Amino acid sequence: MAKVGIVMGSDSDMAVMSKAASVLDELGVTYEMNIISAHREPDVFFEWAKNAEARGIKVIIAGAGMAAHLPGMCAALFPLPVIGIPMYSKSLGGTDALYSILQMPSGIPVATVAIDGAKNAALLAAKILAVSDDELLSKLKSYTENLKNEVEKKDEKLKNIGWKAYLEEKNN
Repeated sequence: MAKVGIVMGSDSDMAVMSKAASVLDELGVTYEMNIISAHREPDVFFEWAKNAEARGIKVIIAGAGMAAHLPGMCAALFPLPVIGIPMYSKSLGGTDALYSILQMPSGIPVATVAIDGAKNAALLAAKILAVSDDELLSKLKSYTENLKNEVEKKDEKLKNIGWKAYLEEKNN
């Protein structure tokens, strides 16, 4: 049974939203992923969001661009945490979606990550779930430790080969 619902309004969001799925896969968190347009198929969306809790969903990650109604509408219908991911757009660079998701009315909170911040959305969802899941908490601690180790390896390499060689190798 899926614990996280990943939802996007368009398949154009898939490249970003798949990053959330990859992190959840790495952590062993079950999820469902859907493309549902709150504007083009409101009945399907309402059904999905209203029944998410009954399906076992504990957290929703909702990505949206431009008018960005999907995360807010999820939060209006779903009683558990919703994390909104504003999508980058050519017209306004994603700030339109960012402001739309951030400026929710009182009583309808949506946690918001950076524009195209799907990895952090997945990590936040996992941290919410880890409050009552010691095994997942252990995996999150290992994930963080691995991030630290990667930085230490890069620093060691920089010290060994110098910044010019490091940049040249990184750019190739």
